[in-house]
Amino acid sequence: MAAVDSFHLLYREISRSCGFYFETLAVVGALYTASRAVILLRDCCVLVRVHFLPRMIPSRKLTQRYGDWAVIYGASEPVAQAYAEELARQGLSIIFVTQDLTAIGDFARHLSQIYSVEILLVCADLCWDVSAGKSIREALRGKDVGFLVNCVEELCASPQSLIEMPEQTLMDVVARNLAAATLLTRLVLPGMVERSKGAVVNISSGACCRPLPGRVTLTASTGYLDHFSRALHVEYGGRGIFAQSLIPFQIASSKRQPASSTEGWFAPTPEVYARHAISTLGVSNRTTGYWPHTLQYGLMRCIPEWIWVLGSRMFIGWS
Repeated sequence: MAAVDSFHLLYREISRSCGFYFETLAVVGALYTASRAVILLRDCCVLVRVHFLPRMIPSRKLTQRYGDWAVIYGASEPVAQAYAEELARQGLSIIFVTQDLTAIGDFARHLSQIYSVEILLVCADLCWDVSAGKSIREALRGKDVGFLVNCVEELCASPQSLIEMPEQTLMDVVARNLAAATLLTRLVLPGMVERSKGAVVNISSGACCRPLPGRVTLTASTGYLDHFSRALHVEYGGRGIFAQSLIPFQIASSKRQPASSTEGWFAPTPEVYARHAISTLGVSNRTTGYWPHTLQYGLMRCIPEWIWVLGSRMFIGWS
């Protein structure tokens, strides 16, 4: 009994002496909870402002806001084709810059016939030949080019270690996704600056947000385009140019192509993704372009990187 009384007396003494610390910890906990609630509320407001309000509130036509022509690079990718089709549907004429005219010839004719817009095909290898820009300058002359869309080519999408990747493939990845996109932006940008309006859209991948085992070149290439877009927006945003970095996550196969991935809520078709992404133009300079992907991105930010890497190793099957 005496031991019990002694314990209660000891507990009261400790509580009395530590009461200030308990109150301090309670205040700190309340402040932390409030800060997380404010951050969650802010993220919800951003989600609504970027992905929902633009689709509900009518806005000026893209041709009025930016210009009558769009330049597309990387149109062999389904996402870039869907984006180009959405621009054509809204009345923009398209200039495709490609190294292989046969790869997009049928698609270009499809756009011209369905949407009655003018389509130009420019064959130019910008990877290592700066002089190839001459044909592009000729195509741009006298045109109100309001859009430039650069899309990462998925040459490095499948898991493969850096030392296993052939040297030529590695050089192609760097040239097509970094050098060519940067040089094409340099060619198109002066006309936009002169007219004080235009949009540069770089479509990379959510892979730029976190490292992925076996995909060093993909994360690096997409990371370059992401930072390039953000820097471009800072440098030319005050001169009427809107530079946007699109970082989509999984996208299903196009309706015009054999299915290689299943369509779902978190894996839209390129056509669905393009409609959502274009609605964010002028609203956010860095976005996933599709609100379920934004939820994925928010969840990914909450996961410590070491857990993310461990999980990706298990999911991808890379060791």
